[in-house]
Amino acid sequence: MDDMQSSRPEPDQSGVTQPSRSSKHRERGSKSPRRRREAKRPPRRGETACRPPPPPPGQRDEHAAHTGTATETETETAEDGCPKRRAHFLHGPCPATHFGPKACILPNPTSVMHIQDPASQRLTWNDPPSNVLVIRKIRDESLLEPFKELCRFLVEEKQMMVYVERRVVEEGSLSDDQLFGSICNQLCTFREGFDDISDCIDLIICLGGDGTLLYASSLFQGSVPPVMAFHLGSLGFLTPFKFESYKTEVTKVFEGNAAITLRSRLKVKVVKAALQEQPLREGEGEEHNGFLPLPLLPAHGPPCGEAGKVTLQLQVLNEVVVDRGPSSYLSNVDLYLDGRLITSVQGDGVIVSTPTGSTAYAAAAGASMIHPNVPAIMVTPICPHSLSFRPIVVPAGVELMVRHLRTSIKITTSCYPVPSICCHDLVYDWFESLAQCLHWNVRKRQAGLAHPSDSSDTEN
Repeated sequence: MDDMQSSRPEPDQSGVTQPSRSSKHRERGSKSPRRRREAKRPPRRGETACRPPPPPPGQRDEHAAHTGTATETETETAEDGCPKRRAHFLHGPCPATHFGPKACILPNPTSVMHIQDPASQRLTWNDPPSNVLVIRKIRDESLLEPFKELCRFLVEEKQMMVYVERRVVEEGSLSDDQLFGSICNQLCTFREGFDDISDCIDLIICLGGDGTLLYASSLFQGSVPPVMAFHLGSLGFLTPFKFESYKTEVTKVFEGNAAITLRSRLKVKVVKAALQEQPLREGEGEEHNGFLPLPLLPAHGPPCGEAGKVTLQLQVLNEVVVDRGPSSYLSNVDLYLDGRLITSVQGDGVIVSTPTGSTAYAAAAGASMIHPNVPAIMVTPICPHSLSFRPIVVPAGVELMVRHLRTSIKITTSCYPVPSICCHDLVYDWFESLAQCLHWNVRKRQAGLAHPSDSSDTEN
């Protein structure tokens, strides 16, 4: 987005933006408050806070056009000449908010806070689905019969084009089944990493545990089709459907009669600094925690722009973990937020997770559990060396960067979430998973106190 600059009134000590006042108004400072309130005057230009003009329609964020969420970004120039990106909160108040006298929000449609009703997130098909991807947990003999039943139902009764992995079809116990041979010949197969099916799939059905849904997310690095996950694994926190009623549930989904949860993902970019032949300065060649640090990055501040080589770029659903690996020493990584150094993490590592990942590794590290519909990013230290280092939650629109030696990992919220289909609704399913899978706040009921007449202390 093009750079936008605007002149804003300076805030006073209370933090409220004061409008600019003319000299004529300052000369009337001796007028009583009652007369000032009773005096009717037309609104002046300085009564509202200045704001930058809205961007052209063609330059709006792709995520806003895809999900209907209002997002705007501003680009400023820092003192060192590096561009600094500032992102607004995805689901917070509209940035173009008008303030009137006494800092009150003017009553116009663009100034109200947009809070989406969770019940309004429903699955809607523009066209009836025709291509279905079925993902099955491999090397699990207990899933062969459910897989056969589902494929037979989709091909024969629903007339769907079913896609499966080639290694699933080539599995010995499935390829030797002659009764399933006619259905197997109608399946479309693909190989992970070789065949691109991102533009072919309308719906994903997972048979297994949470790992099948995570694997489905990794197959689609762009837009992800709706995912329907059946609980046939061990934990099943992300798989709310029971396979016993699969025909009824799948039919409801084909008709568009289902709630949906947009599980946000993280866009991860790993950047390695270019090797430079520089003379060692004093102290740079000394051993620190068993390692010889390389003087490849600037001594202060993050690298400017996209300096270096992007070695990896991924869309992840759960979390990004930077740990000390096999080393027995503390890891020391720097954490940046929108280009500014926030803190240095000294410990076993750091976890940057989505709300979906807050119930995974981050929960084991002591973090809070966040509902997947909350737009946020959680930062959790792993066994920090400081007891005051608690997990924090930052808005989903910021850009985090974890830097260690000559490697920088840039993390921000992806504009391609994972649409996860709910069994009941997105609130009930989540709390049901907390109770059934994680046994959240599950304990034996506290016994009540005995009646005073039954107590031996009151007999006398």
